Amino acid sequence: MNTNAAREARRAPEPEKTRRSGARTVGAWREHHLWSMSISLRRLGARPLGTLLTVAVMGVALALPLTFYLLLDNVQRMGDALGQNQSISAFMKPGLNAGMAETAASALRGRPEVGQIAIRTPKDGLDELAEVQGFSGALQSLDANPLPYVLSVTPKTGLSADDIGRLVESMKATPGVDMVQETGAWRQRLDALVGVGGRAVGLLALLLGVAALLVVGNTIRVDIQSRSAEIGVLLLIGASRPFVRRPYLYAGIWLGFLAGVLAVALAAVLELAMAGPVGRLAAAYDGSVSFGALPAWLLLSVPFASALLGWLGARLVSARQIRRAAAV
Repeated sequence: MNTNAAREARRAPEPEKTRRSGARTVGAWREHHLWSMSISLRRLGARPLGTLLTVAVMGVALALPLTFYLLLDNVQRMGDALGQNQSISAFMKPGLNAGMAETAASALRGRPEVGQIAIRTPKDGLDELAEVQGFSGALQSLDANPLPYVLSVTPKTGLSADDIGRLVESMKATPGVDMVQETGAWRQRLDALVGVGGRAVGLLALLLGVAALLVVGNTIRVDIQSRSAEIGVLLLIGASRPFVRRPYLYAGIWLGFLAGVLAVALAAVLELAMAGPVGRLAAAYDGSVSFGALPAWLLLSVPFASALLGWLGARLVSARQIRRAAAV
């Protein structure tokens, strides 16, 4: 029994030693990460011109997709604002009376796409023409009013192009309707253009993101080549490749993050530059057009996404360059 107790006593301190060793390892890992963050930032500050040029190129490249996104979003807003209350005119057949026009209007009021319906009498149409310059004399020579009843249908807000198309087809099939004039057909073309623009912005963001990655990669490659002798010494005395590579990874993160902050600042300046012209446009349309700024979640995510691009570019280049340095 005494022998077993002695064995247990000798074994008992081992987990405590393991925990202390693990704690020291984690502490050393944390300290090296903090050192890598600080030394990479100091190295970037030691060459301010090169760092400024790299950040400026990346910032402008990342600001372009934000600018196009801002323009595209405001074009969509303008289309929605100007087209949401566009009415569809249904011209009744000549000779129909007010009762037949009301019957056709009642049939259309039951459709879910219809918001409001106004019946314009032939006299209303004649009065509108009389207000147009040059028509008053010609109208006085008419023996009878040739204009038909017109149903002015205002669709509900938020309808898609397919919903509007179904409404137009139902109006054409309504008894007594001779012709349907859709004043909002341009919205379908606008939606198609906005869809093409959205795809183009996505592809542009992808290409410029790759360009930013390559810029960071080239900067880190030059930095590693200038320190090849130092890296060789570190590897000879037993430093691991992740240990050597870590400061360069943080350099890529710093470059990407600063470029993302610059891109957000440039986008904010462009928003301010566009606010004045859009305000005058909104005043011309009685305030129905509003200027939409970039969403906050997008502006907050750009620096971190850019930092991730910088890390990826630095990792791809540093792994190859340090491997070559180790082989020399």
